Amino acid sequence: MSNPPEPPRQPEAEEAAIRAALTPAINHRLRSARIVQRRAVIVAEAGDLSDAARAELEAAITAALQPLPGIDEVRIALTGERRRRRLIAVGSGKGGVGKSTLTTNLAVALARMGRRVGVIDGDIYGPSQPKLLATEGIKPAATPDGDKLVAIDSKHGVKVLSMGHIVAPGKALAWRGPMTGKALTQLIDADWGETDLLLLDLPPGTGDVQLSMLSAHKPDGAVLVSTPQDLALIDAARAGQLFEQGEVPIIGLVENMAGYACPHCGEISDPFGHGGVEKFAAALEIPFLGRVPLTLATRIAGDKGEPPASGEGEEAAPFVAIAERLARWLDTGTI
Repeated sequence: MSNPPEPPRQPEAEEAAIRAALTPAINHRLRSARIVQRRAVIVAEAGDLSDAARAELEAAITAALQPLPGIDEVRIALTGERRRRRLIAVGSGKGGVGKSTLTTNLAVALARMGRRVGVIDGDIYGPSQPKLLATEGIKPAATPDGDKLVAIDSKHGVKVLSMGHIVAPGKALAWRGPMTGKALTQLIDADWGETDLLLLDLPPGTGDVQLSMLSAHKPDGAVLVSTPQDLALIDAARAGQLFEQGEVPIIGLVENMAGYACPHCGEISDPFGHGGVEKFAAALEIPFLGRVPLTLATRIAGDKGEPPASGEGEEAAPFVAIAERLARWLDTGTI
């Protein structure tokens, strides 16, 4: 009597099951994952790892996958190739919606997940990242040939570059459009070391910096930030249209300043409304990444250069949740 035919393979489902069993840091290294005749076959990038770290990576993958049903053996191939550095833009159509704070905290949360992250402060006229990442007063070095800037290491495990590191504090920049484009190129093309992910904190609007970015440094994806009120959503829609015209995938929308808890009585109020961004995302069939409440603690932490995502407090949770969704998109292309 002949054996019944094997059911057809489902490669996408196989890879999803494998990735679900692995940590985000390991998922970031995966090049392919499949199951063949009850054998998990894994290809992962390890070009930057020592021999001991490679052995630890193999052991971690094996330990995570062996208990899965339908897998009798785990085979792992580690490659010396490195993925190209990826660029994610964080934008908004309007100023004052907390975009820079979100960028900083996403970068810190991703770094704590094991990602090698850098932040580019694309707001040439109003840079915020030196304060948010506690790197004020630090001047970037240059590479030995003098051709590139060297990204600055922050104490939060995130590299950063900003015009705020180059121009004297408090000095106003009276630059025309072409100069801002050159400044952005200088920051993006800097020596970012081992980083494999750059978050670009864009200025508000759809002007010269955004157009220079799309023409010379097309991002791999974009995260849009808005407060819930209609006026901010109108501007966010314009920013989204710019990315769509540039064929940049919109990863999702974030609702910021979504509620305020009174530090005295604990009552929640919604000075900017509530749920507007989520409804907007649903109407446009764009993923909703999450909401971040308006809190005094987050503002104070930002002014001190201590992003909430660097700790374990209540204020860290929204940023970590959004970072996890962004990490999932980076690994799988879906939220």
